[in-house]
Amino acid sequence: MRFGWRAISGPTLTAAIALLAILLDRHIHVPSPAPLFVCIVALAGSLSGLASAMTSAAVAVIGAALFFLAHRALPGYAAADLVRLGLLAVTTAGTAAITGLMRERLLGTFAAERQSHATAARLSAALDQVDIGIVLLDAETRAEFINRAFRDYFALPDEVADGKPPFIALMYHGRDTGAFELPEDELGTFIAQRMEMVRIGDATPINIALRNGEVLRFVCAVLPDGGRMLGYTPVTDLVRHTDPPARAEYYRSLRDPAGRRLMRYLRVAE
Repeated sequence: MRFGWRAISGPTLTAAIALLAILLDRHIHVPSPAPLFVCIVALAGSLSGLASAMTSAAVAVIGAALFFLAHRALPGYAAADLVRLGLLAVTTAGTAAITGLMRERLLGTFAAERQSHATAARLSAALDQVDIGIVLLDAETRAEFINRAFRDYFALPDEVADGKPPFIALMYHGRDTGAFELPEDELGTFIAQRMEMVRIGDATPINIALRNGEVLRFVCAVLPDGGRMLGYTPVTDLVRHTDPPARAEYYRSLRDPAGRRLMRYLRVAE
């Protein structure tokens, strides 16, 4: 037991109450402080744990014994006093054990939750460093996590990404900002197919061409809790070499470091 105000508060308060009851009982009739002792033991267990609560329980039994002895006109203890002392000892010990063990369990749970949150924060920070777009969906296909790469690929504002949007909203955002390299009359079918893949958990990889010249390989993985993990891996260099030679000049312009020629091919985002 560590010594501090939390550890000594229970035993100290119990001793003070016992002494006060003994002193007052010399002048006025004072009822048994046993119920108050039980409350103090519970308080000690919640503040400092099992050791402080057990110490308070021991002090309570000693204080009650002295109180019953001073309360009697004749020396010694009556059978009723011994029964009350026994009941007090059992009650305070049980209260100390319950509150002390509950406190230790709660502290362990809080420590595990803090560790879990710290691990999740580190994992989130690490996933923001990779160039693979990652989206975690819950069982209702709402986005629980969207990493930085996905936000950049689809020009998704942070306030939208952090609002846990449904997957359909992410698809519509890509459509409305002109992210996909598809004719407008094909976008509806494309979105419907992607929604169906996510719904059934189809893990077949497909390539998604973006208007800025990049190609992302989309993969859907089913998670144990019924959610989905969506991966968008950049595969532009692996795919674009099979495109028609007439488009070569266009894709070379996308590498323009100043971005002057690139802007001619990008649509204005929302």
